[in-house]
Amino acid sequence: MSNIHGGTGASNVVPGEVEIRFNFRHSTASTKAQLKERVHAILQKHGLEYELVWEEGGKPYLTPKGDLVDKISAAIREVAGIETEVSTSGGTSDGRFIADICPQVIEFGPMNASIHKLNENIPVADIEPLREIYQRTLEKLLG
Repeated sequence: MSNIHGGTGASNVVPGEVEIRFNFRHSTASTKAQLKERVHAILQKHGLEYELVWEEGGKPYLTPKGDLVDKISAAIREVAGIETEVSTSGGTSDGRFIADICPQVIEFGPMNASIHKLNENIPVADIEPLREIYQRTLEKLLG
């Protein structure tokens, strides 16, 4: 649940209704239809009178290991000496907006403590290794 609102603000009035906003983020192991069915079943089980409005922010996607993952992993290893791990632990991905038209989608960029915060920044020293990784990845893909 991302937002709950009910009542008038008075402490002695029982609200006639409540509005609840959900932000569902599901994996490729389930579908939007399965999620809808499950939510309806839970609400009906409790005899609730309800209305649902569904909006899809983005479909889940999964990029299998392949050429793009292999090439950028090699470039990262060569430049930074880091063995990569394919992971979804970074949070919601903007890759979902292009996954339908791209057979492989990855996200790669600088790590920093200020990400998505006021005055987001990275050290200047991190820019050159990133540039080198991007260049090597493109050379490997196009070479």
